[in-house]
Amino acid sequence: MASTPILSCVDTSANDVSADVLLVPTFEGDSFDDLAGFGDASRGEAPGAIAGREFKAKPHEVFRITLQGWRAPRGLLVGAGKRKDWSVGRITSVAMAGTLAARSQGHGRVALLLRGAVSPQDVQAAAAGLVQACFEVAVYKTSEREAAAVSELSIVVAAADQRLVDAAARGRTVGECVNLARSLSNEPGNVLTPGTLAEQAQAVASEVGLGIDVLDEARLKALGMHLLLGVGQGSATPPRLIVLRHEPPDAPSWPVLGLVGKGITFDTGGISIKPAESMEKMKHDMSGGSAVIAALRAVRLLGAPVKVIGLVPAAENMPGGRALKPGDIVRAASGKTVEVNNTDAEGRLVLADALWYAKELGATHLVDVATLTGAVVVALGKSVSGLFAAPDWWRDRVRETADAAGERVWPMPVDDDYLELLKSDYADLVNTGGRPAGAISAAMFLKEFAGGIPWAHLDVAGTAWNDDAKPHEPKGATGVAVKTLVDLAFTAHTWPRPE
Repeated sequence: MASTPILSCVDTSANDVSADVLLVPTFEGDSFDDLAGFGDASRGEAPGAIAGREFKAKPHEVFRITLQGWRAPRGLLVGAGKRKDWSVGRITSVAMAGTLAARSQGHGRVALLLRGAVSPQDVQAAAAGLVQACFEVAVYKTSEREAAAVSELSIVVAAADQRLVDAAARGRTVGECVNLARSLSNEPGNVLTPGTLAEQAQAVASEVGLGIDVLDEARLKALGMHLLLGVGQGSATPPRLIVLRHEPPDAPSWPVLGLVGKGITFDTGGISIKPAESMEKMKHDMSGGSAVIAALRAVRLLGAPVKVIGLVPAAENMPGGRALKPGDIVRAASGKTVEVNNTDAEGRLVLADALWYAKELGATHLVDVATLTGAVVVALGKSVSGLFAAPDWWRDRVRETADAAGERVWPMPVDDDYLELLKSDYADLVNTGGRPAGAISAAMFLKEFAGGIPWAHLDVAGTAWNDDAKPHEPKGATGVAVKTLVDLAFTAHTWPRPE
């Protein structure tokens, strides 16, 4: 992992902040009455820009000012939108937008001013955003980087008690782990294969003290994981199942959180081959797997009090001479048979074997994360992930956790009548149910392998990748779901015990 700049939480006055640039979250119609001397230091430019509508403070809009007589000679007003919309997610994105703008202007020491009453959750969100904005996208470019490297980050609050200092440290760790997920997802397919993804997971496990087991083809065959093996059999690079374990010695026997992430390191579609246009983006089809690896790192470093198992079924989906063919019937590790009518619906196949195995390893609650369907993008666009879960209370807990973490999800139905779409004339299930309710039928397929325990599926096909750069986030992998998965491990004490 790339090193993260120094990050601190300080309670100095705004005019005494030692930095190259001070980021000032600014609301629509802002008067800056709470910032003594700020208007004068900017020679009236800050309030004037608001009053004259030169700067409207729309989310992530940036306006540059000079600060006379302050230790930070430059300021960036960062649009925060309406005050009523100020939230954990907005704090993170404002911190990212401001830091990215600061980097583009060559500033290496960046301070973010959090105005008014501040909670630990606010500071954690700000710290994560600052760190995420330090992520390097163009690591393979040999020419000079366009943005400056950040050497120092600080969060300025009115009173920095120990809770806020600890929250900043936690946010730094979470931000680093989001960046780890982004880094893995951005790697090209010739670099990141199932084997090298396993090596990266081993490096993470060694660094932080996670348990790890990597299952090769022989062990997968012994377990009957023919869905995972089948997806990988068209490739010269064999599949792997990565199992990470966080098992604190004082953790209770219940609950055990099982996290499963799709790890297709490159997806051509197999025999049901994809169009050439945009196929290069299919290097990020393992974004669910990268989220699970990164989440386990954070869970370990932050000391989650419960057992957490992370599974990443990793494979390349290639159209080789041994590849799965439409019409093939394959037996899953659970014993169910699957008719493969579309080899480009491979993610649900590898997840099915991994979900079954997670329960075999003792998971009492399951969450899987996958760039699974184009249908979820049609339904929800690129800003919100699809949430499919059962029972209802577990769906609600996952949604509440995602909301609190600043990651947007939307619940979708998983009623049993959708199983009709997966009926096969020749096997227990068919792997795709056609165009109607495509994201739902994919989720229903996974539900059949969850073993009846609380299960949730996050379809992040629309949210795992930015097709274009945004003011608060560059083009490429987003690291979505890491924060939700981490926070689930810290809310386990609220889950109802089975009767």
